[in-house]
Amino acid sequence: MPGPGVVVGPEDPARDDVGALVRAHLAFARSVTDPALVYALDPDERLGPDLSFFGARRGGRLVAVGALRRIDARHAEIKTMHVAPAARGRGIGRAVLDELLHQAAARRYRRVSLETGAGEAFAPARALYAGAGFVPCAPFGDYRADPASICMTLVLPGGPGRA
Repeated sequence: MPGPGVVVGPEDPARDDVGALVRAHLAFARSVTDPALVYALDPDERLGPDLSFFGARRGGRLVAVGALRRIDARHAEIKTMHVAPAARGRGIGRAVLDELLHQAAARRYRRVSLETGAGEAFAPARALYAGAGFVPCAPFGDYRADPASICMTLVLPGGPGRA
C-alpha cells in the first residue's frame, strides 16, 4: 500500500500539475527511447473525451498519474502511468494501477491493455504490470510491432473465458 497520507482518485486533466507530470513522463520516455518510437500520451492529448485521469496525491501534492482510454465498449487502454521519481518504491504506482483497473471493471470493460517500453529503463513498469496479472500480447489498436515496445493485456473478471 502507498502509505498514510496518500489519496488516489480522479484528476482534472486540465490542472497544471497533471500536465507537468504528463510532460515529465514524455520527457522520460524520450530520454531512454528513440523519440520516433515513443507512444506516450502527448500533453495536449490529455484533454480528449475518451480519457479519464487518476492520480495519487500525498499531502495534496500530485505524485503519480495514470489514465484510462476507451478503445471500444469492451476494451480500454492504460496510458501515461508515471510516478514522480521521489515517490517511487512506495507502492504508489500499484495503487494508481489498482484504481485504473477498478474503474475499468466498473465501466464493464472486459479487457485492459497497455503499451510500454522494452528497454531496461521500463523493467520496473513491466514488473508492476506483470504483478497485476498483465501478460504480453500482440500489438492492439493503432500499435505496430517494434523492438522498442511491448504490449500487455489483462482480461478482467467476467471477461471472455472468465467466470
